[in-house]
Amino acid sequence: MPASDPAPPPRRRPATAAETTAEDPWPVRLLAAKMDAYIAKMPWTWVEGQVVQVSDRPGSSVVFLTLRDADTDMSLPVTLARRVVARLRAAMPDGLAHGTRVVVHAKPEFFTRRGTLSLAADDVRPVGVGELLARLEHLKRVLTAEGVFDADRKRPLPFLPRTVGLVCGRASAAERDVVENARARWPAVRFEVREVAVQGPSAVSEVVAAVRELDALAAVDVIVVARGGGSVEDLLPFSNETLVRAVAAVRTPVVSAIGHEVDSPLLDLVADVRASTPTDAARRVVPDVVGELDGLRLLRARARRGVEQRIAREEAGLAALRSRPVLARPVTLVEVREAEVAAVRARARSALAARLDRAGVEVRHLRATVTALSPASTLARGYAVAQRRDGALVREPADAPAGTPLRLRVAGGELAVTVDGAPGPAGAGG
Repeated sequence: MPASDPAPPPRRRPATAAETTAEDPWPVRLLAAKMDAYIAKMPWTWVEGQVVQVSDRPGSSVVFLTLRDADTDMSLPVTLARRVVARLRAAMPDGLAHGTRVVVHAKPEFFTRRGTLSLAADDVRPVGVGELLARLEHLKRVLTAEGVFDADRKRPLPFLPRTVGLVCGRASAAERDVVENARARWPAVRFEVREVAVQGPSAVSEVVAAVRELDALAAVDVIVVARGGGSVEDLLPFSNETLVRAVAAVRTPVVSAIGHEVDSPLLDLVADVRASTPTDAARRVVPDVVGELDGLRLLRARARRGVEQRIAREEAGLAALRSRPVLARPVTLVEVREAEVAAVRARARSALAARLDRAGVEVRHLRATVTALSPASTLARGYAVAQRRDGALVREPADAPAGTPLRLRVAGGELAVTVDGAPGPAGAGG
């Protein structure tokens, strides 16, 4: 018989995940084994979360519960020995109730057959109120240092919002307080209501989702986050860091109306306005129509009085102007100016006449002086002026020998004469 072919050598798998390829992958069982080996090396650790589900079957040696992260929807199953739960009931009469915050000492375990991860815990401790408050105080200091609560980040509320976004519990008294009081103040107000869980494991994620959804609506001008009173544990979601940062990031003004006046979750610090109660929030987000109408009537009355007083002052001023002589008899001003012009003209005429009189006197004096000094006056007294034909004056007898024609100028005119004798002595007739 011919010898059979030898069997092929076993296939060598990649030693690490980085060595795998599409042609040479890991089978699921190998990946699960690798994960189990890796997780088995992890040490015991303390883990904090909220209890969201408890399975305590009678007769079972273990208790199963689900531990959920306080800020997200992530959760892990936890296995507890019954003796641990029994010891826990001594410190917690209500046991592991839904929503209880606890810290467990556990080690991760990976079940390769099911491909699931869980925690095996050997100790569980409740998170006390004092410890919760201390953590909140630390978170408050951190957020304050980052400027999340700064006053300059606060935005003013609109005077009359088109739509009010309301985040509240399902069929809650807080919703009724906000809606009814707001509509009593301003009947036309519109609401976009988002009913969510306001306590328990899902409160943070639901409130954050509702706030972001309302912030995305263009018609929503203000968002109110409202919840009635409760214990410190009940109000913890409204001091959650994820919720606080989500409110700080929205563009729409936010009003915090959580609990009663004495309650002060961190949401109050990051919100643009803090309302002491849901009813107070309704008063803050919308104006009172009755008060606004009263204010309008008051302003209209004040405006009317102001206008009437202004008109009265103007009428009194016009009456005072009309009573003045210049307006009562407008020609008075012209007559006054006319009289002034006439007086000036009279003074000018009088001054001119006086000037002319003085000038006339001066002219007469000058005329008399000129007349007295004029040769014509001498001629009028009987003297004559003798001139030869060449115009030379005859001053001496020798200037006119006999036979010399002369021209005599007398007061009445001129005479033509001829010298007919020898010149005589001075003063003798010729």
